[in-house]
Amino acid sequence: MTVSPMLVRLAAERATGALLRDHGTLYLVDGRVVHAESPAAPGLDVLLTTGGRLPREGWDEAVDRAGARREVGRFLVESGRLGDGELEICHLGAVFDAAFFALGPATGPTRFRYGVAHWFGPVRPVSTEAVERETVRRRELLDSVWPYGSVDTAPVVPRAPAPGQTVTLRQRALLAAADGVRTPAEIARLLGRPAFHTLLDVRRLAAAGLVETPPDPVAAVPPTVPAWVGEVAADPDIALLRRLRDALEASL
Repeated sequence: MTVSPMLVRLAAERATGALLRDHGTLYLVDGRVVHAESPAAPGLDVLLTTGGRLPREGWDEAVDRAGARREVGRFLVESGRLGDGELEICHLGAVFDAAFFALGPATGPTRFRYGVAHWFGPVRPVSTEAVERETVRRRELLDSVWPYGSVDTAPVVPRAPAPGQTVTLRQRALLAAADGVRTPAEIARLLGRPAFHTLLDVRRLAAAGLVETPPDPVAAVPPTVPAWVGEVAADPDIALLRRLRDALEASL
């Protein structure tokens, strides 16, 4: 299954640059994905600092000292703030997380800016096939758990558990952050968790009846008679023609 035909084409031509879509951006080097961003997913800075692995000032220093050279990742490792393997795992998780949303259904134009590079710098390039395959797998997993996508963007509203019903520690933290106003994306940032994993937890909670499932938006029912028909009927010239027709038919 092809999620983005343009991404396939860019991989084939070994392009370098930024693929801009409705819900995020993929950065490519020689046709392979090296970074991804999405407003729907916490950035690597949130995942590292909110999760407690890296002090905020350590991240800010890395960006200040190496961002202009596009070597933030390398600086974090060389300065001893993160291990090489640790950075690779964290970065890979962030790439797949943001790519899931960036490669979602798009209604606007998809554009590619050749030569654009991300300031973080490459860590471990990933093939476009792997990114697309993981994106499809995640979509199918969400629908297999609870096939109601309305919970993904609506405020998370907890419901009282049934007698004897239990939740995991992860789910308990999520429910504690669910105030009826925050969306899954906002909860993910608050807790410093990947957005997809938060969506998965929300769908599991919804399937268990512990989170409300809002109704899917109902499409407007088109009128049986187009609006212009009434406008035409009110036209005096049309009314005159109809009277003439009736008169002719009566004289036959």
